[in-house]
Amino acid sequence: MENLVFLIIMIPLAAFFTGIGVYAMRRKKPMWFYSGSEVKPWQIRDIPAYNRANGWMWIGYSLGFWAAAGLSFLQVPAAGILTAIWCLGGIPLLIMVYRRIYTKYAA
Repeated sequence: MENLVFLIIMIPLAAFFTGIGVYAMRRKKPMWFYSGSEVKPWQIRDIPAYNRANGWMWIGYSLGFWAAAGLSFLQVPAAGILTAIWCLGGIPLLIMVYRRIYTKYAA
């Protein structure tokens, strides 16, 4: 039962971040990093490459949640620990990766 509850949470969460990545890759305007921020088209010199990099960043972040969902079939406590580590460590990692992407493609 706890496996089912964990999967009901993890699969939509992982799909959400994967969806953000796919959305970023298909977007014509520059993708933003967080709510409330906006990247103007004149700030980025290669918008398609910037959006692809941004999309892969989000898809990469979703992989930890997919892995936790898979691990929950074996051990739910281990999957919970992986999720906690991925959330706590992943957010600063996302910030660092995004800064590199932005710096690389900034006009």
